[in-house]
Amino acid sequence: MNMDSQNTLKKGQPSFKGWSAMSLRNRIALYYTIATGFLIVLILTTIYFMVENVVYKQFDDEIKKEISEIISDENISIHNFNGFATIKNIDGDETDHDQESRGKKINVDTDFAQLVNSSGQIMNKSTSLSFYTLVFHPNQSSTAYFNSNVGGTMVRQAQIPLTNQKGITLGYLIVALPLKKAIIVLHDFRDIFFISFPAIIFTLFVLTRSIASKSIQPIEKVIATAEKMSQANLDQRIPLPYHHDELYRLSATINAFLDRIQDAFQREKHFTADASHELKTPLSVVKGTLEVLVRKPREKEYYESKVQFCLKELNRMGQMIEQLLMLARYESSKMNPHIETVVLAQHIDNMIERIRPSALTKGISITVEHTENTKIDADPELLDMIVENILSNAIKYSPSGSIITIVIERTAKAVVCRIMDQGIGIPEEKQQAIFERFYRIDESRSSSTGGLGLGLSIVKKLSDLQHIKVSVTSKRNSGTTFSLNFPVNEHHIIQDFST
Repeated sequence: MNMDSQNTLKKGQPSFKGWSAMSLRNRIALYYTIATGFLIVLILTTIYFMVENVVYKQFDDEIKKEISEIISDENISIHNFNGFATIKNIDGDETDHDQESRGKKINVDTDFAQLVNSSGQIMNKSTSLSFYTLVFHPNQSSTAYFNSNVGGTMVRQAQIPLTNQKGITLGYLIVALPLKKAIIVLHDFRDIFFISFPAIIFTLFVLTRSIASKSIQPIEKVIATAEKMSQANLDQRIPLPYHHDELYRLSATINAFLDRIQDAFQREKHFTADASHELKTPLSVVKGTLEVLVRKPREKEYYESKVQFCLKELNRMGQMIEQLLMLARYESSKMNPHIETVVLAQHIDNMIERIRPSALTKGISITVEHTENTKIDADPELLDMIVENILSNAIKYSPSGSIITIVIERTAKAVVCRIMDQGIGIPEEKQQAIFERFYRIDESRSSSTGGLGLGLSIVKKLSDLQHIKVSVTSKRNSGTTFSLNFPVNEHHIIQDFST
């Protein structure tokens, strides 16, 4: 690119920036004014030419009448013309007034007639023409209508060829009528248009800008609300317009968006506070234990017990961090399940074998009721985590000597796995909240007695990730049932029946 083109671009940048910086109301007013101005010009121009055509048509009709009178008075035959010898005076008997007016200024309020031969030589003309002549167009084979000028006056003129029996053009009859009054009307119409058009455009721009300003007031309110909003006052909302139009929908959509942002911010705020508290507790315990150990020498058994206690707390903290990272990966959409075909009963049996030692320490037995070949589509590792968290909760909150029952059945719409315990139960008003992070039914429970508060949250997230519907039913002191509804795969149903 040469220097001239670069300079041209630089010169054009300010105007582009000025255009881009123009306010919305001004742009709306400008676009509307340009469009309406174009339509006004188009309509008025069309009207002007229509009026002009009507005027000329009326004059052409008058000329036709005048031609008919001349042909009748002078016995002229257009298609059987015998020559100019028999035509003495094209406007009839000449009056004294006509004789006096000959050689004087042309009378612009009368009609004019003229006869010429084929070469354009004037053979006869009306006395009203005085010493002026009408415009002649040679070699004209048909009747023609056009405008011309006679003595400074614009006229409407017709030129009619006069032919003999053989079709040879011997001359022309030319008739004209002054256009003075009609031209004045047309010129006045044109002048009024050119004078009034700028005023119309300016008034239209002002009115359109005023209407646009009123129409975009809700947007101004959106801007004002957004400027006032911060983390401290996320409860600010945009006033909804009176009319249920696009701006109303925009305001309502932004308000709904702000609701989601506020809800997410509050959840993250609570999550951060809860995570800090849960991580701070084991660190404080470990720190306090180590401080006690270094104050004075202790026996070996005492050191071993306290070190084991610290390791247990650190392991629990590591488990919490691992679960928090899993939730973070889920919410950032970085966790992709590896879906496989799984025989659900076998998978549940393997999980029970791993968790049975924990149940036996409390004397809890686990029974399974299922059909052998029930197949589902799921991620085996994530499914293990789901079932393990539910069974761990069931063991933790079930009394010693109770029974945990797992039932697997197929319905018309899903494969359902129910895990039922005989534990303390969950109040009905708190059953949906148990899937929230760090939620505990009894707020007085500590993390050492009530778990981390993350297990069921992980169950819900991993279930949603695999399109597994998880639900809970429970009554206080009557046990709890967790249900896992797996989507039906028709291919697996056919295989199950065939086996």
